[in-house]
Amino acid sequence: MMRITYIGQHRGTSLHRARGLERLGHSVTIVDPWAWFPKARWVGPWMYRTGAFGSNVFMARRLADAAEQARPDLVWVDQGEWFGPRILRSIRERCGSSLPIVNYTVDDPFGGRDARRFAGFLRAVSSYDLLAVVREENLAEARIRGARAVMRVWRSADEVAHAPRELSIEQRRRFASEVAFVGTWMPERGPFMAELIRFGVPLSIWGDRWQKAPEWSRLAPHWRGPGLDVDEDYAAAILSAKVALGLLSRGNRDLHTTRSLEIPALGGLFCAERTNEHLELYEDGHEAVFWTNAVECAEKCMALLADAPRRRAIAAAGHARALRNGYYNEQVMARILDAVMVGHACPAQGTGE
Repeated sequence: MMRITYIGQHRGTSLHRARGLERLGHSVTIVDPWAWFPKARWVGPWMYRTGAFGSNVFMARRLADAAEQARPDLVWVDQGEWFGPRILRSIRERCGSSLPIVNYTVDDPFGGRDARRFAGFLRAVSSYDLLAVVREENLAEARIRGARAVMRVWRSADEVAHAPRELSIEQRRRFASEVAFVGTWMPERGPFMAELIRFGVPLSIWGDRWQKAPEWSRLAPHWRGPGLDVDEDYAAAILSAKVALGLLSRGNRDLHTTRSLEIPALGGLFCAERTNEHLELYEDGHEAVFWTNAVECAEKCMALLADAPRRRAIAAAGHARALRNGYYNEQVMARILDAVMVGHACPAQGTGE
């Protein structure tokens, strides 16, 4: 068992990963410096546009204090997009120069989508003992920036938050839908959803920022509410949908997302863009349903809505495949810990390397 100081947000998939480390038997102290910022509207844009410029000056000591009090054997930084070298140096000065520090990020720090959000991270790449990334391209990009060690992993579902469950009548009533998408608006998603609606797909959308879409007038009747941050609500929305969409982010260079693992783990029918990574995860037409554009997506969705036995069979086969794949937090977190403790990165899961 190790004492792990986990620096990450105390919510969402970050919290799921911390709980996964606990279930592996480690003593985990969660430190959420994102909660130390003011609850003001300017904070998000400031982080995005400037990389939280100036924050390292006043956050370094506070984070070092929190880490020192926990007496960690290892520090795990989840995302840490605004963490520059100063913060990591301060932690090591207080906790020991040999303290291993690992970074795990599901976003794409090297892709350039997010303005200066990852400016601190990019300066700190060489300060980590290990970077865990979810894109093949990030391996070389991290090494170019001086990474000591880097490994690629698949994203992961959570053993608890994304376990199949029975829903109440009230949950079924509240979240019932035909074709559902749970996720944030991004520029490429608005036109795609508008096309599905034009082709007659009975769409339900839960997520933030959709009002920013130029297509909002067409999307508004299908918007069911903001993002579902409560695990039970998210699970209920997926399981109450006949078809659950998984959309990628072009700017994030996604070939799979957390939805790719979470939806089949829950037992939902996963319907997403056809990519080499999705095809590696699931057999098309048997364990999931894939498409290349809005026209094919609409055709596939309408066919599935008309065939309940096929929907049930695909959802069941997808769930069984998710269990066989094993891309759950405990297994993925254990691989990362093994890699950092032996001092070198492991080859990517599922690549045959």
